[in-house]
Amino acid sequence: MASDGSAVSAPAPARLLPGWRQVLPGAAVLLAVAALWQGQLQTLPDARALGLSLLLGLLFGALLQRSRFCFYCVSRDFLEQRDARGLLGVLAALAVGTLGYHAVFGAFLPDPQGTRLPPGAHIGPVSWVLVAGGASFGLGMALAGSCISALWYRLGEGALAAPFALGGALLGFGLGFLSWNTLYLHALQEAPTPWLPQQLGYAGSLALQLGVLAVLALALARWHRPPAPAAGEQAWWQRRWPTHVGGVLIGALATAAYLRVAPLGVTADLGSWARTGADAAGLLPARLEGLDVLRGCATVVKASLWSNNGVFVLGLVAGAGACALLAGDFRPRRPTAAEIGRHLLGGVLMGWGAMVALGCTVGTLLSGIMAAAVSGWLFAASCGAGLVLGWWLRRRLGGKLHAVSA
Repeated sequence: MASDGSAVSAPAPARLLPGWRQVLPGAAVLLAVAALWQGQLQTLPDARALGLSLLLGLLFGALLQRSRFCFYCVSRDFLEQRDARGLLGVLAALAVGTLGYHAVFGAFLPDPQGTRLPPGAHIGPVSWVLVAGGASFGLGMALAGSCISALWYRLGEGALAAPFALGGALLGFGLGFLSWNTLYLHALQEAPTPWLPQQLGYAGSLALQLGVLAVLALALARWHRPPAPAAGEQAWWQRRWPTHVGGVLIGALATAAYLRVAPLGVTADLGSWARTGADAAGLLPARLEGLDVLRGCATVVKASLWSNNGVFVLGLVAGAGACALLAGDFRPRRPTAAEIGRHLLGGVLMGWGAMVALGCTVGTLLSGIMAAAVSGWLFAASCGAGLVLGWWLRRRLGGKLHAVSA
């Protein structure tokens, strides 16, 4: 009984299983992916690699969506609320991936202190171009309210502004191709590609990376302010996962992807579409100096509709979409004109930055740092600086640019 004598109803029991309204739409997405595999991909010569890329993409999309693993969102949470949980999740992914990558490197390249680099790893050249690319990407990420990987998973959530940012990224890649030869000949051609195990050995590289990550984690924990508990109770399939859980699983997934297919990356196919279109339109120079021999999210003129990275991204969107439908996170909303303009501009800056830096926060930052590449650390620092600048601009300009992203 309540204090006024009225009866108090008992709380509704927690639901143990999702209903058919949640299960059927998500299952339909997965069935469509299975039909694509059975009807198209399975018949291709490299079907085994494509199938694994599709599976890894599904898992990656599910992890991104359920743990809200967006570099801008977790950074904004810390800048505005001192909520460090998301950034600690990113550090968890880097720590697990660093351990996994070093174990794989030991099998591929027992002696790291020669002139060879581990096959396929994202170890890029270090120069002011990388700094400029990272800063441009971070600024664009803040304006668009998402990194490129988050744009892909938000497509699965029905985010109608995401295609404008991805379209802007295509344009940004095109601008990057047009500026590439000048940048390569003046800075990248002679730029070093430092790899920590070559200087420190595997043990020293592993100790240094884990030590830096531990110091960063302690600093974030020191500044962290626990958020207020969320009101209400959600069913288990609707709850977001802690970002550190997603980070640990993403680190393990990144290791498996590198061992079996290629390092994680979400921009190679996007850049390839931009390069193919620009080449067909006669807009590219006759030769892009040195581009095709550098490591990172490689772009090519596409000869086939299907590629490992393209199938991976398709799986990412589908995996995120299936999870969003199950959890009730699929909420399409028409963007305003200001949001469309902000996403377009942010996409252009991210596309140019990803092109000249040979990847984004997944391909250059995550995969690069896990591989103990100095380029990954430098991209992270410059991208963080650009993100803080963009976040400050959004707050200063208020309603003209600021629209809270999910």
